[in-house]
Amino acid sequence: MSDSDDEPITLSSHALEALRAFEAEREEHQAKFQRLQAEAESNSQLSIDTFAEDWNESQFWYSDETANTLATELLRDATSDMTIGVVSAPSVFVALKNILRSKSDDEKPKLVLLEHDNRFGVFPEFSFYDFQQPVKLPGHLKGSIDRIICDPPFLSEDCQTKAALTVRWLLKPTGAGPPPRIIVCTGERMESLILKLYRALGIQTTAFEPKHTRGLSNEFYCYANFECPSWKWR
Repeated sequence: MSDSDDEPITLSSHALEALRAFEAEREEHQAKFQRLQAEAESNSQLSIDTFAEDWNESQFWYSDETANTLATELLRDATSDMTIGVVSAPSVFVALKNILRSKSDDEKPKLVLLEHDNRFGVFPEFSFYDFQQPVKLPGHLKGSIDRIICDPPFLSEDCQTKAALTVRWLLKPTGAGPPPRIIVCTGERMESLILKLYRALGIQTTAFEPKHTRGLSNEFYCYANFECPSWKWR
């Protein structure tokens, strides 16, 4: 072994700078995750703004008014033995959590959040969801959902069809309780496909128009299999 083999490895100034930047980014990411987790575990008012939108991931949060309206109708007359599923609509999930803060445990339905963004893993109700694998989900969720909202991330036939498969897989079997309440929010140009995919579940186009915090160029519709104080069918 030569003397040079015993010499400590040194990094160039450029490599050291890159390493420091990497470590700083990792520490910042960990600190942010801990802040999110602390907020999620507290009983304080939550804000979807804590989670910045990533437009590359097709993330567009609903306005507070829209999120609260959708959450309110999912919760209307809900009981503690029900489970509400939220598929790719985390702003509605946050609204649900906020509304339920004032409820006692024996009044609260169970929540389930299916979402592709792992940042929402700070919530115990979270399960990772990839619409490309529509039923690759925890087995106990199959046939467990009484009420559901789904906002497929992309305005494509493939995405909408696979998301509909997820919804059907999650819903309780017919006759296992009260009829399920189903809400689908997506683009106006998906209307004919949505009505076809969910025909057996009684979904129709409503007059309620979801709004987004930053606005969208695509017109959005709300489709549902029930009428309520917040909307009627068109």
